Amino acid sequence: MERRDFASDTKADRRAAEHMSKLYDDLLEASPDMLTDAASRHGLNIFFTRLLFCFFAEDTGIFARGQFTSAIGSFTARDGSDTAEFLRTLFRALDTPNAADKPVYLQDFPYVNGRLFRINNDDDASLAVPHFTMAARDSLLRLGTLDWSEINPDIFGSMFQGVVDKQQRANLGQHYTSVPNILKTIRPLFLDELEKQYDAAANSVKKLRDLLARIQSIKVFDPGCGSGNFLVIAYKALRHLEHRILARIDSLSTSGSWSLLGMGEEEKLGAATLGLASSVINIENFYGIEIDDVSVEMAILSLWIAKHQMNEEFAEKFGVDIPLIPLKETGHIVHGNATRLDWNEVCPNNGTDEIYIIGNPPYVGSTYQTKDQKEDFAYVFDSAKYPKKLDYVALWFIKGANYIRGTQAKLAFVTTNSITQGEQVALLHPHVFTGGIEIGYAYTSFKWSNNASHNAGVTVAVIGLRNESSEPKYLFTGLVQNRVENINAYLINGPDICVPSRRTVLSPTLPKMTNGSKPTDGGNLILSPDETEEALTTNPELDQVIKAFVGADDFINGKDRFCFWIEQEDVPKFGDIAFVKKHLDRVAKFRLSSRKTATQNLAKYPWKFEFTSYKPTDSIIVPRHSSERRSYVPIGYLDSNTVISDASFAVYDAEPWLFALLTSKMHMAWLRAVGGKMKTDFRYSNTLVYNTFPVPELSASSKEELTKRALRVLDVREYHCEKTLAELYDPDLMPRNLREAHEKIDEAVDRLYRNKPFASDEERLAILFEKYQQLVSAEGK
Repeated sequence: MERRDFASDTKADRRAAEHMSKLYDDLLEASPDMLTDAASRHGLNIFFTRLLFCFFAEDTGIFARGQFTSAIGSFTARDGSDTAEFLRTLFRALDTPNAADKPVYLQDFPYVNGRLFRINNDDDASLAVPHFTMAARDSLLRLGTLDWSEINPDIFGSMFQGVVDKQQRANLGQHYTSVPNILKTIRPLFLDELEKQYDAAANSVKKLRDLLARIQSIKVFDPGCGSGNFLVIAYKALRHLEHRILARIDSLSTSGSWSLLGMGEEEKLGAATLGLASSVINIENFYGIEIDDVSVEMAILSLWIAKHQMNEEFAEKFGVDIPLIPLKETGHIVHGNATRLDWNEVCPNNGTDEIYIIGNPPYVGSTYQTKDQKEDFAYVFDSAKYPKKLDYVALWFIKGANYIRGTQAKLAFVTTNSITQGEQVALLHPHVFTGGIEIGYAYTSFKWSNNASHNAGVTVAVIGLRNESSEPKYLFTGLVQNRVENINAYLINGPDICVPSRRTVLSPTLPKMTNGSKPTDGGNLILSPDETEEALTTNPELDQVIKAFVGADDFINGKDRFCFWIEQEDVPKFGDIAFVKKHLDRVAKFRLSSRKTATQNLAKYPWKFEFTSYKPTDSIIVPRHSSERRSYVPIGYLDSNTVISDASFAVYDAEPWLFALLTSKMHMAWLRAVGGKMKTDFRYSNTLVYNTFPVPELSASSKEELTKRALRVLDVREYHCEKTLAELYDPDLMPRNLREAHEKIDEAVDRLYRNKPFASDEERLAILFEKYQQLVSAEGK
């Protein structure tokens, strides 16, 4: 086990993006129609990309210091009237090889080449420059006062999308992938291993040369590259390693250690001069697919900027300048839909190439997918039947697994953690983990964070796929790294088992758990304590049809609610009471306004819940959602006069031994492994967690022991009745006697599975999965 630390980001990128946004707004105010069609928007994207390059160039030695900003200030009118024409002329000059062919006042600007300033006379977008006002020109000049050398191309590109997309403006940079999170993909995927190879080769020029040849051939591919931040970080990482290798070779060549290394004079010369004329890392080996044309241009530009920054580092270390311009390499960034394109055509994989697929593909839950995204599923599955509840990100894992299967390629994606939980696991597993594909490493769920002012409210994981291998597997939780035997689709160290939901219990010992009762009433069958008091004061007989009504929030946070519970035969007696009739009329009106025919039909029976599971017996309540911070989900034991709402699950005719079983560490381990989550909070499910929970056959004495310990927990709760369950089960506030009572339950439940105490939840899960397999196998006989 070891800890791992990551660097963080700077905020200069955000300031630059905000200043760019001001210019954009000034230009839009001057020309409101400049976004009327796709061609105009594309032209504007190219324009802003060119501006970004020019500002960066004048602060980093590509242009003369301040050359771009000074030219605007010197050769354009204060009112901005000729700024657009000046910029068009300048952009042409930057695409003109011979200085003599440029206007005299622009002849000091260098030839840039590449696609960035390429002028296509058949493409209006290639010369598109919006109209400038005095305010817009002032904003442009203010941009020139920033220090663009501080810009991180891996971050700014993502923020730049918010400049030209006002819908993203409020969350400027919110969803860019931070450098620490990108390193969670590339470090375990390939960089750690390359650095180990460097350490092993540190005293051998031949081995260092071999390593240099290896990294020269590596391909990096991001099939959802956005503005290129993953590619940029990977490129920089390989360049940094290259510089270390070259520096070490140079050191060995001048250290007088050649005789010890057994090298001749000819080899010494080769080692001393190896690679020092240029870099062997070519951005042509960096591939990407991106559906947004703004991002495509930014990805290409970001790679150019990253190359220049690394060339400057190269010059500082080795005294050799590698000019960025004229631009030659562009990287293979393709504009298109990654779910529709053949990845092999974008980044050819001959089976033996060392290719690493990385990225942060889009995640969209099935409920929120657009028509086009659903059609992408049909395309990937070739119109075959496919699981309709899969997250959109699943398509990248499916295509990625197909791409690397049977080859030397590997992949690692940042992904929504939902595909590692609940029903998503069983839906995705057969489409990825076949034909020898396995998880080589993974980061378990963590909260998304970056330096944007509003961090994205997303919980993610990192999954690294490879072909089956004897190489070690690593599971990361936070900063802790553990070497493990296997990583299954739930991202735990355990066997490759998928647990699908089921309608009936797997363990015969368990009684039925059902959904709570659902009113679908617009809140009109539900009563507050004040409304209940009013009703009973006026009509005491209503106590026959008013019951306590408890959902997850009510139960955990100690809130009181009540509800009408009126049976068909009670309607003649209570339906015409003014207080009741007022509420039932509102229910009918609410249901009639529904788009659903079934709900409209239910308006005929306004006293009736849409779904009823209530029984007048003791019951156990299990909240659907509960904070991940709690060691135990606060499960409850309720009396016969309480209706459990559909925000919770219910077991009626429940005995206390079941309460003990469900509040145990054993059950919590199962919930964490196979249950779904809302962000990182627990999401309980009767079909996925309870019905699949493997329980040994219980003897009468075992049930008696569990009952005794369950009642002790309930007694302790009652002793602390002034506190809510939220307070009692807060891990920082949990009373000692309650914790001890739960530990007694844990000991009793653990002994049901084996006599030897469990050292961890991992050990509990190992035996639970084993028991699950046994029960499933026995069921199939």
